[in-house]
Amino acid sequence: MRIQKKTVLIVVLLIALAALALWFLLKPATARPGAPAAVPVRVVSVMQKDVPRFASGIGTVLSLHSVVIRPQIDGILTRLLVKEGQLVKKGDLLATIDDRSIRASLDQARAQLGESQAQLAVAQVNLKRYKLLSVDDGVSKQTYDQQQALVNQLKATAQGNQAAIDSAQVQLSYTQIRSPVSGRVGIRNVDEGNFLRTSDAEGLFTVTQIDPIAVEFSLPQQMLPTLQRLIAAPEQALVKAYIGADGATGELLGEGRLSLIDNQINANTGTLRAKAEFNNAAQRLWPGQLVTLKIQTAIDKDALVVPPTVVQRGLEQHFVYRIKGDKVESVPVEMVYQDSDLHIIRGVNAGDQLVSDGQSRLKPGSHIQVLSDPPALAKTAEPQP
Repeated sequence: MRIQKKTVLIVVLLIALAALALWFLLKPATARPGAPAAVPVRVVSVMQKDVPRFASGIGTVLSLHSVVIRPQIDGILTRLLVKEGQLVKKGDLLATIDDRSIRASLDQARAQLGESQAQLAVAQVNLKRYKLLSVDDGVSKQTYDQQQALVNQLKATAQGNQAAIDSAQVQLSYTQIRSPVSGRVGIRNVDEGNFLRTSDAEGLFTVTQIDPIAVEFSLPQQMLPTLQRLIAAPEQALVKAYIGADGATGELLGEGRLSLIDNQINANTGTLRAKAEFNNAAQRLWPGQLVTLKIQTAIDKDALVVPPTVVQRGLEQHFVYRIKGDKVESVPVEMVYQDSDLHIIRGVNAGDQLVSDGQSRLKPGSHIQVLSDPPALAKTAEPQP
């Protein structure tokens, strides 16, 4: 019995020793110190293409022409011929003022002119007769001179009557209020039947030109040489307007051209005002609207372009991680241009594979595992100014 127990104990002990030996044999295979685990990264290729450079700013949309429609004579508003928000053209009839008294004055002036002209005709006939009679002393020189004075007087009277007619015609034209510009009618301030005065500050309404339209903006004074170069260029610089005034490039509202820069820098803010003009047939730009502007200042030919996440900042310079086999190497680069969507760099070649995500776990010589699902940012192919 004791022999059997000893046998069992020996067998159990042998099994335990065998298991322990097997564990020691397998441990180096699973946790053997060697090459570190590969770091998962995402990569992009360096692209070479022409890239426009942009300067950005916040601007206010302004109408090129905005006119307050005011009466030029006092009178009762008899008709409003346009509706609020209606598009009108230059010269369109907008409203009429009661013209009856002016027409009466015009008729009276015409009648007075006719009377003066009739009197003048008689006086001129008599003057000719007196002139013939004065040759043979048939009439005294005094009588002739008096007739000449009468003719001159009647001529002056006729001229005065004609001036009264011209004045009445001008006053009559003021009873028809026409649009001085093409644009959109604003909210009206008066209704038909109201008595209008030339001293009214508000006027009837405004007519504001919508197309084309302008955007006024300010840039730092350091941009003056660039703006002067753009203004002097044969082709006006491209300006893009985006919705919003937070500096972000949201929805594109329109593309225009730089038209002018101010003649002085604001000493208080150190900024320079400028203006761009836009074709606005779709009327997406509206007077008073705040927009974000991107002004094309230059074009980099055959630039090396990468997403912003590729470039890392070192203690002394910028660098990128370039793929070399299954490892990475650190390559110093020079920043040529940068914005929120892309960077232009020097120091690499077109087509180089650079790490765009996962740099925090890398160092030169690190083994990598390239992930096959690049993030959306790494797919950026065109700059979005």
